[in-house]
Amino acid sequence: MNRKTLLALTLAAPLAHAAEESHTQHTHSMQDDEHAAHQHMGHGYPAPQEASAPAAPNLRHAPNEPDHVMDHEVLLTKVTIDQLEARENDGGALEGSVWFGGDKHKAWFKTEVERAEGETEKAELQALYSRAIAPYWDLQMGVRHDFELESDSRNWGVLALNGLAPYFFEVDTSLFVGEDGDTALRLEAEYELLFTQQWILSPEIEVNFFGQNTPETHTGSGLSDVEAGLRLRYEFTPQFAPYIGVNYEKKFGNTADFARDDGEATSETTWVIGLHAWF
Repeated sequence: MNRKTLLALTLAAPLAHAAEESHTQHTHSMQDDEHAAHQHMGHGYPAPQEASAPAAPNLRHAPNEPDHVMDHEVLLTKVTIDQLEARENDGGALEGSVWFGGDKHKAWFKTEVERAEGETEKAELQALYSRAIAPYWDLQMGVRHDFELESDSRNWGVLALNGLAPYFFEVDTSLFVGEDGDTALRLEAEYELLFTQQWILSPEIEVNFFGQNTPETHTGSGLSDVEAGLRLRYEFTPQFAPYIGVNYEKKFGNTADFARDDGEATSETTWVIGLHAWF
């Protein structure tokens, strides 16, 4: 072997070793891939682990998220005086409400007082629990107390539904059950017609039914009475609005008979002047 041959063999040896190592690594890589594929095809081996997805944020308890905010109701109070008015013939009326609570749960108090010819004809107070059951609709339950001057005062259980009907009619329906099993039903509806942002015409109607004759309170079974009003108010601010209007009342059936027996009229129309306010 001459010197040129020895030199060529010396240079070729490292290249041959590198080629062998590359072939060995390629073979092992292919074997690993085949082994992984075998495991994935479900031959009793665990499937290859995939990179776990990042955990979803817990929106329910995340601050400043809508559902987090809704978990905490803001408690509010509103006092409304629907009618504080003087009527013809030394009469007057007060109708208003106070509620305290959040959007869903409220404590609600209502009162109505009516006077005619200097005497109180009607005075009642309702204490109710109110729960929102749909947008703009509340289901209410509680008690009502009638302050009677000529007979014993009476207590009623109350189940009521009030809200905003289609075409923006405000509706209040109340079923009353007395201590002796007496029953009564009251239906009320009101609408607001805006001539301008300040001048508002408000027609309303109230219809009362009773399930029995009660001579002590001059109420008869069936349709008892209807009261309708038409009031025009001017809102200096939304919270303060004086008004003028007219109020009409009519008694029906046995209630009208009780009125005739006492020498009273069964219907009456009066002019009114008053104040509507809330805060």
